[in-house]
Amino acid sequence: LQAGGKRIRPVFVLLAGKFGDYDIERMKAVAVSLELIHTASLVHDDVIDEAELRRGEPTIKSRWDNRIAMYTGDYIFARSLENLSALENPRAHQILAKTMVELCLGEIEQIRDKYNLDQNLRTYLRRIKRKTALLIAASCRLGAIAANVDKEEEIALYQYGYYVGMSYQIIDDVLDFTASEQELGKPAGGDLLQGNITLPALYSMEEESFKKQLEALFASGEAVTPADLQPVIQQIKSNGSIEKSLEISERYLAKAYDSLGKLPAGRAKQTLKGIAKYIGKRRT
Repeated sequence: LQAGGKRIRPVFVLLAGKFGDYDIERMKAVAVSLELIHTASLVHDDVIDEAELRRGEPTIKSRWDNRIAMYTGDYIFARSLENLSALENPRAHQILAKTMVELCLGEIEQIRDKYNLDQNLRTYLRRIKRKTALLIAASCRLGAIAANVDKEEEIALYQYGYYVGMSYQIIDDVLDFTASEQELGKPAGGDLLQGNITLPALYSMEEESFKKQLEALFASGEAVTPADLQPVIQQIKSNGSIEKSLEISERYLAKAYDSLGKLPAGRAKQTLKGIAKYIGKRRT
């Protein structure tokens, strides 16, 4: 937590609550729970990806070991559920539990598909839906539930969160190729280095020569280094795949804006619109 982060999930919780009966203690309980779930998933991710750095700081697994990191992630998950018990609403707990199930399925799919070059757009979108978008959507929905927001507005907030979450992750995957190591807090191309095939790489693999180049790189039997990936990254940045990926991101953002049309005018709505605009322009 001290390493920083954008804290967008708590922000969405608090903003969603502004459309109803806003009680700061209830909202804080939900906001903290959502951020803890996200943090726990990152701790587990770092074990799976054997990551040494997170946000420019040593990961838990690099400071101690995998066993400590896994139990730390489990502990944070448990604290999240304990924290949400302050909200006496069975529906909220059901939504959070279902979101956690989907998050775990997304993690399993990502592990299963490591270094698998026979993926398609559908499998990629399903994976980022489970790993990223549903937790952001749940942040909006649980904030609305905690504030007793009208059902139609609750659904609109959920849809907004889902579409923003999809766009956010696609841009994150683009930045993995276009941002610098200093901006990322980890080597550029880190996803591909770990065998995770994201949207820019998927589009690049439409060129058979690029796909064969990746196959040869991954099948070499030797550990792939950041230097090995540089020619691949340069191709991804120059073959139009980045632009195609950003077009998909823009489509999701357009749907997010449409969802906001169902919400009453006010400062919270304007802030949500501003966040969507910021996400669309994010380049670091």
